[in-house]
Amino acid sequence: MSETQRPGILPSQAIDALIAQGAISATTPFDADQVQPASLDLRLADRAWRVRASFLPGRHTVRERIAEVAMHEVDLTRGAVLERGCVYIAELQERLKLPAGLSARANPKSSTGRVDVFVRLLTDRGNAFDDVDEHYDGPLYLEIAPQTFSVLVRPGTRLNQLRLKSGQPPRLRIESVGVDLTGEIAGFRGRRHAGVVDLDKEDGHDPRDFWEPLRPRNGQLLLDPGEFYILASKGAVEIPVMEAAEMTPIDPSVGEFRVHYAGFFDPGFGTDEAHGKGSRGVLEVRSHETPFILEDGQTVARLVYEPLTERPARLYGDLGSHYQRQGLKLSKHFRIWGD
Repeated sequence: MSETQRPGILPSQAIDALIAQGAISATTPFDADQVQPASLDLRLADRAWRVRASFLPGRHTVRERIAEVAMHEVDLTRGAVLERGCVYIAELQERLKLPAGLSARANPKSSTGRVDVFVRLLTDRGNAFDDVDEHYDGPLYLEIAPQTFSVLVRPGTRLNQLRLKSGQPPRLRIESVGVDLTGEIAGFRGRRHAGVVDLDKEDGHDPRDFWEPLRPRNGQLLLDPGEFYILASKGAVEIPVMEAAEMTPIDPSVGEFRVHYAGFFDPGFGTDEAHGKGSRGVLEVRSHETPFILEDGQTVARLVYEPLTERPARLYGDLGSHYQRQGLKLSKHFRIWGD
């Protein structure tokens, strides 16, 4: 980190510079749309392993721990189905060599969270999922755990994204996010015995085969334990162009459910400048051990805003996005409900 660089999230042009310097490298050339306004999409490599348990590497490399828990190796080169209810560790194509002052944090991509695929980044000798400390020099791996649908993946499939940070960015503000339970259809519940979702196939699946529409009564929705729901935020979400945000779960004492696997919101999301005014946040909700009644407008998550180090060269939606100006919307893999 430069002595003059202020703490904050790195924008697209700074990520491009890190790639040019070799601080971020890959086994294949980077895709033209891989660098987002304030994040970098990560891509699966050729191999994965079915493992009997999740783990943190601790004092070991990821490969050393895989050798202890692997059940079998999975060749992704011709495409492979990752079964729901199973846990896999996959190699990623990208590698990091972070300089002093720079750290990183990963999150699932929006499309990954919306099909209930739980993913977490792993690094050699790491003591936490998704966080990468400054000076880390090594490969990247991804834990993949499909929860509701089995999924088809291949080399190049993008399941998560990396956000680079200079120093310790301050939290600018924290906003509450409420849920919208109005309208004829206020959400969707995943069907447990559906087919396979091809994660590289856009607009290619009939949503009726995978989702059940929800019609709340009197502004209420009963969440059943172990089920997965897609809902929408009560109000619009707007991320200023000089800020980035992450959606985080609320205190579990407020409700027996988890919200939002995919938490990154890039600068420009929902803004008039990026032609996204009125965009909602889509909420991925999974109930825990007991049934829970959710009320219209109830707070279900928080948005944490942090500054960028400089204005991004491009804004959310500049490279095309399925989710700018969105309301209640399933992932890009499904055709629009009713089509």
